[in-house]
Amino acid sequence: MPNLENLKKQAKLILRWHRDRYFPVAAEIRAGLRRYAGMTDCEILAQSFKLGDAQELVARQNGFESWQALKTGLPTMSGHAETVSAKALITAAEPQLFVADIRAAIDFFVAKLGFVIAFASGEPPFYAQVRRDGAAINLRCVDRPVIDAGLRDREELLAASLTVATAREIKTLFLEFQAAGVPFVQTLKRQPWGARNFIVKDPDGNLLLFAGPAEDIE
Repeated sequence: MPNLENLKKQAKLILRWHRDRYFPVAAEIRAGLRRYAGMTDCEILAQSFKLGDAQELVARQNGFESWQALKTGLPTMSGHAETVSAKALITAAEPQLFVADIRAAIDFFVAKLGFVIAFASGEPPFYAQVRRDGAAINLRCVDRPVIDAGLRDREELLAASLTVATAREIKTLFLEFQAAGVPFVQTLKRQPWGARNFIVKDPDGNLLLFAGPAEDIE
């Protein structure tokens, strides 16, 4: 059962992310609060967003209609102070791709895959991050390959896996990339385990898997 003190911290973290224009939190807000459903990431981050909004989001993520309902619904132990869990909350994972030319890699992700530049460090740049919706990929410049290209291609060793929520979206994404001339290692394919996916190869040979459900559940 969630601890109230941890949920308070989670709400404050969401509020800080919104204030810092941390793009992944926009998708979280859009999914959890209906009034933001029709907005883009940029529009959500431009909106007024208060602690009460963040608390409402946390409440809904935990199955309650409001923060007050969450506080009432959480079990309490009379005569005992609440204890704060020492367990850390992992909020995101960001794959790191090794590339020979940061600018060329950025151009590929922006022009071909529809990402935006989050930052680029150094002149010339040696480290960068690109984002699209809730996905973030870090790019690290290296002067020689760090993996055997033949082994990678033969075993289809993936550098990153990115997912969408619906069957319609994975098809739409594939068609978008196809129109942009993105090189595919595997075109859109239905898998036996209930997924549809495709694999893209970036200019450095990194293999990127894009996946979604094979069918949408009504």
